[in-house]
Amino acid sequence: MWKKINLYINELTPAQLIFAFYLLAVTISVILLSLPIAIKEGVHVSFIDTLFTAASAVSVTGLSVISIKDTYTVAGIFILIFVLQVGGIGIMTMGTFIWLLFRRKIGLRERRLIMADQNQSQLSGLVNLLKQIIIIMVGIEFFGSLILGLYFMQFFDTWQEAFINGIFAAVSATTNAGFDITGSSLVPYANDYFIQFITIILIILGAIGFPVLVEIKDFLLHKKGRYRFSLFAKLTTVTFLSLVVFGTLMIFLIESNHFFKGMTWHETFFYSLFQSVTTRSAGLATMDVNQFSEPTLLFLGAMMFIGASPSSVGGGIRTTTFAINILFLFNFARGNKSIKIFKREIHEEDIKKSLIVTIFAFFTCFLSIFILTITENFTFTEIFFEVASAFGTCGLSMGITPDLSHFGKFLIMFLMFIGRVGILNFIFIIGKKGKDANYHYPKERLIIG
Repeated sequence: MWKKINLYINELTPAQLIFAFYLLAVTISVILLSLPIAIKEGVHVSFIDTLFTAASAVSVTGLSVISIKDTYTVAGIFILIFVLQVGGIGIMTMGTFIWLLFRRKIGLRERRLIMADQNQSQLSGLVNLLKQIIIIMVGIEFFGSLILGLYFMQFFDTWQEAFINGIFAAVSATTNAGFDITGSSLVPYANDYFIQFITIILIILGAIGFPVLVEIKDFLLHKKGRYRFSLFAKLTTVTFLSLVVFGTLMIFLIESNHFFKGMTWHETFFYSLFQSVTTRSAGLATMDVNQFSEPTLLFLGAMMFIGASPSSVGGGIRTTTFAINILFLFNFARGNKSIKIFKREIHEEDIKKSLIVTIFAFFTCFLSIFILTITENFTFTEIFFEVASAFGTCGLSMGITPDLSHFGKFLIMFLMFIGRVGILNFIFIIGKKGKDANYHYPKERLIIG
């Protein structure tokens, strides 16, 4: 029997195995979050709600149908922190870390799984990359927990409470999970700019992409000669920061005569900046998003659809996909047959992948919105916002998540999963690697446009 199972596993593609591992992670998370020590006495959580919470945690989305604060004990909160770590850093990264602890050899098959999980294009240097990811992420979370824990001591009666809140807030921000144990996200700290600033830094470090963090670390430690950043690091960083600035400006302009009317300049600035940063993937909020006008909500939905950077804790179509699409349209309009940027030329296959990801993502979200408008009794804006949040693994909501039907919850879980594993990996799950045909038909031009 075990031999047959092993043969079946060996026939699976890396993408299909990643899918299986994420399903296994969700299953284990459901079991852990259902343990008596994890749930407060007298609180009952249905299976579908526990499954939704586990799926949201593994995909580091943050959409929740229950109150984390009122449902889970301290042990349950630490279980949730562990699940967020697994989901944020990646299944194969955590698995590789465990393999290395037991001095197990990382073979070719494991390296292919790592490559699929981290969206890498080559096998060389993967294990070293994962080691650095673990060290950097744990370091960021440690210092974030220390800073927030010490700062929270002024708000809580005991240092234990302060540091539990500090650790959870740091992990939730760095993994872009969007969960909170305050019961109202960061709304109680809407006027505390120190907490917001630290949270913004943690969110950006988690969402900008692990390879970028590794290159920044190498740059800081580099001593001889001039350090050259990769095209990926340059394009990702410029796109990510440009979207943050553009998002801040758009929110400020749209809401200047609505939600921001009568506020001071620093209030409007931090509201705009924080919402611009968190909307892309994190899901934490310093206000109720229902207070925003409809144009702002639609704009935030578009930002969530774009999401974070590739090989990060975030979801969406990813920043590089968006950047390549924009560059392709610009170059096509100018009659250029190739895309050149930062004295480099983008590979044609990457252009095709970006278009495939965008088209597939658009139709997936469109179909989900269409179905939910039939099955759920909510407005179009509420459904659109929920779908964009799930696909972008953001976690922001207009408050409809707990009231979704069982079918609606399963559909949202499906979108969270796609957003976490990535469109390309999802496509490879349902298909197999194509083979080059040994024959061709005559080509014929079509009328386009």
